[in-house]
Amino acid sequence: MKQKPPLVALGTLIGRELRNEKVEKPTIKYAQAGLARKGEDYVLIKPDCQRVHGDPSTSFSVFAVLDGHNGNSAAIYTKENLLNNVLSVVPQDIGREEWLNALPRALVAGFVKTDNEFQKEGETSGTTVTFVIIDGWTVTVASVGDSRCILETQGGEVSLLTVDHRLEENVKERERVTASGGEVGRLNVYGGSGVGPLRCWPGGLCLSRSIGDMDVGDFIVPIPHVKQVKLSNAGGRLIIASDGIWDSLSSDMAAQCCRGLPAELAAKLVVKEALRSRGLKDDTTCLVVDIIPSDHPVLPPTPKEKQTLLSSRIFGKRFENPINKSSKLSAVGAVEELFEEGSAILAERLGKDFLLSSNSGLLKCAVCQVELPPTEGSPIKPVSLYSRASKPCEATLLCANCCKKKDAMEGKRPPAVAA
Repeated sequence: MKQKPPLVALGTLIGRELRNEKVEKPTIKYAQAGLARKGEDYVLIKPDCQRVHGDPSTSFSVFAVLDGHNGNSAAIYTKENLLNNVLSVVPQDIGREEWLNALPRALVAGFVKTDNEFQKEGETSGTTVTFVIIDGWTVTVASVGDSRCILETQGGEVSLLTVDHRLEENVKERERVTASGGEVGRLNVYGGSGVGPLRCWPGGLCLSRSIGDMDVGDFIVPIPHVKQVKLSNAGGRLIIASDGIWDSLSSDMAAQCCRGLPAELAAKLVVKEALRSRGLKDDTTCLVVDIIPSDHPVLPPTPKEKQTLLSSRIFGKRFENPINKSSKLSAVGAVEELFEEGSAILAERLGKDFLLSSNSGLLKCAVCQVELPPTEGSPIKPVSLYSRASKPCEATLLCANCCKKKDAMEGKRPPAVAA
């Protein structure tokens, strides 16, 4: 079996860029397409964001696909608030390397904060989120649910940047949900036989992670899987889509059907292929993002190659287990993996984050940034926000609201209440 190459420090990669004078940012071209059945899919497109307002050298792009369920309010709220919540926990006065290092944990805090604030609205809807930040050649993807993001690079290598949080396929998530006090099973019909996909009860949701869904139990959590990779200066193509696409097409089929086409035609063709295969049974949304070298008008052509048996198993349809451990990015296509973490344990995901308020001197919750009196707050295992490795530091604090889901996120069954 081919051994996975070791992770490379982000600072090392940025240093290589500077030494090789590969400092020009790529051109980003994108397009979306879709057909609605229930009207609960939404797309976020922000190609011209800036870390420092008025400084073009700090620009980055954001793309997201959100697939709502039980109504569209969670998807709309998340589309409008998630980016601001992520950026709110990262200081503006840090350099690019620190910013990229901070993104994985800032995304976790932003997802949890968005979930907490949406649940105050009293709505019961929920949403999947696949959220992509592109800064230069570095791509960071955070996701909950079953909307998927794939990456195709030079040479036709197709890789998953997300993990599906479907109970039907994800054994680890099933185990976490049951350990947290939830029940996993199929819908019972007359006669006692189960039908349809695996669901968690109460609530009957097919997913183990989402934003919203306040009526289905604390074991449905908003902690995202996060993956960060660095492309070579040959660029690549991202296909971000809701499950209306992935229930019909495998990752490789989606990449192959639009290979060599500009983004606008590519997005339309992916949707067309999905509808041709299965019909319009769900909202079907596709977002294609091309990361192109600045001296090329279009993405360089990729030769069509037959996939190996191993890769077809990895990148097949959902029932072919897309969360297989072998689906890590390989060195083919000159992509280097910088970071990946999918744990639902909050202590492993959050970092030391602005514990002291410059205005009041009060402590702050690491997730929602609410100010805490010195006597309040639950400490969790400290992890540095700006470093990949753990370092001794002050304890990160959580407010009472953010503590509510902590045990469920860690797969702990709540204590029984005495009669």
